[in-house]
Amino acid sequence: MSRRLATLAVSSALVLALGAAGALFPVPYVALEPGPATDTLGKSGDKPVIAVEGRRTYPTEGRLDFVTIAYRGSPQDQIGLLTALRGWLDPQVAVVPQSAIFPEDQSVDEFVEQTSQAMTDSQQNATTAALRELGITVRTSAMVRDVTKGYPAHGVLRAGDVIVAVDGTDTHDAEAVSRLVSRHRPGEDVTITVRRDGQTKELRVATTKAEEPPGQTVVGVRLEARHTYPFAVRYSVGDVGGPSAGLMFSLGVIDKLTPGSLTGGRSVAGTGTITADGTVGPIGGVAQKLIGARESGATVFLTPSEDCSTAVRTAPEGLRLIRVETLHGAVESLRALRTGNGPIPSCE
Repeated sequence: MSRRLATLAVSSALVLALGAAGALFPVPYVALEPGPATDTLGKSGDKPVIAVEGRRTYPTEGRLDFVTIAYRGSPQDQIGLLTALRGWLDPQVAVVPQSAIFPEDQSVDEFVEQTSQAMTDSQQNATTAALRELGITVRTSAMVRDVTKGYPAHGVLRAGDVIVAVDGTDTHDAEAVSRLVSRHRPGEDVTITVRRDGQTKELRVATTKAEEPPGQTVVGVRLEARHTYPFAVRYSVGDVGGPSAGLMFSLGVIDKLTPGSLTGGRSVAGTGTITADGTVGPIGGVAQKLIGARESGATVFLTPSEDCSTAVRTAPEGLRLIRVETLHGAVESLRALRTGNGPIPSCE
């Protein structure tokens, strides 16, 4: 074998070896890619994504899609160096540090549990916001989410208790409970009335000083809002997690509960968190979600106002960006789009 052929053979072997090593060498990054779009007016498997029970619903047209992000890589299953390099060169993929997705103080199982809970919370907020937008009464109460060990409430209050009164004063939300408890000096007892297992119980709980914020009087519980509806709204989305489908869930509920079509038969996609009062918040991965929306056939994308600057830079051709700050604003924008009357705020 000539020296030139020998050198070429050795070089080729080194390139192959380096390539194989690069493919196998793990790096602490996550590759984010466009995920599937789900029509909130359609089905997930054999179940409707949104099912309303105990209230009249109406036929719908078009699509109201929420879009998702698929990711590769985790602290327990890292991607290879070549996968990361390919992602950096692909405009449809975002390669980010693992710490941007997986908090360092959480296991992957804890992360999955957290995103699952975020999805559940977003569905409750979506239902509440939608019904309030329609003028339907929603009752709100404060429910004990968990009790902190080492604090006076531990062993007295339980997760799932619904607090209906503090010192005889009716309460309807977590802020009211905190305000009434904080009227006490640390060390005093407070009377808390709860609904538990269908019964009403009056419990006396000692108070103490909170570590954060310093000096505040507390009993040691974490509360969440519990909303009670005059009929049932159920969701089926498979193993999708996170809060970013909230806006589209709300619009899907409204479309099902009102005559006519919100979309006018269009394919509309969108994203955004939602609060119980209908405020729309920003999300992550908007660039990948825009691509997923366009690939699903959407021509309109409802965009949280705080994500507009990124959306304008990365939106694929043929996708109209509508700026959204509230659920009411989204409904009004869709009405204007459908009828041709009224302003439609756009991302700039």
